[in-house]
Amino acid sequence: MGFTGFQDEAFEFYEGLLADNSKAYWTEHKPAYERCVREPMIELFGELEDEFGEARMFRPYRDVRFSKDKTPYKTHQGGHTGGGFYFQLDADGLMVAGGMYAPSPEQLRQYRAAVDSASSGKALETIVADLRSAGMEIAGDRLKTRPRGVPEDHPRIELLRHRSLYAHEGWPADPWMRTPEVVDRVRDAWRRLRPLVEWGQDHIGPPDFTR
Repeated sequence: MGFTGFQDEAFEFYEGLLADNSKAYWTEHKPAYERCVREPMIELFGELEDEFGEARMFRPYRDVRFSKDKTPYKTHQGGHTGGGFYFQLDADGLMVAGGMYAPSPEQLRQYRAAVDSASSGKALETIVADLRSAGMEIAGDRLKTRPRGVPEDHPRIELLRHRSLYAHEGWPADPWMRTPEVVDRVRDAWRRLRPLVEWGQDHIGPPDFTR
């Protein structure tokens, strides 16, 4: 059976988890998570695999070893392809993203070298401008000033400040999410994100989602 949509119970599950992020809540509502979140997401990724490659879901459990926040569960369910496409469901609705996440020090060096280069840097400028024009938000961790050795008047100083760079788009929970239209929306968004994802693959390699 293929993907048929996310039912209201999926968003309600995360509304409840926001209010009570506890093992007791998770245990009581885990069947709803499996049925309304995990299984439909696997089916959604199956519909997209031929074009974008295999996608994997993140574990729903938080790593609290080094965090002051000891709540045990993530308040969203995310999944990604190895190339850099991302999908997320939470209490507010759905979100798609694509780009370069948590680069290694060597990948960050390669990113800055590519942005500094006239040809590849201008290509990224065009990609980012096109995504903004398409209504996507450009995000990522950024330096407050500039990388060491970069002049203040560099033509791509804003891109050089990025330590990660991705674009994203979200939709609030609406009735169409209960239908297979989700597949078309995610596919169309990932296609718009493809130039950014491929630029990252060409110049710094695939993202490491385990970092």
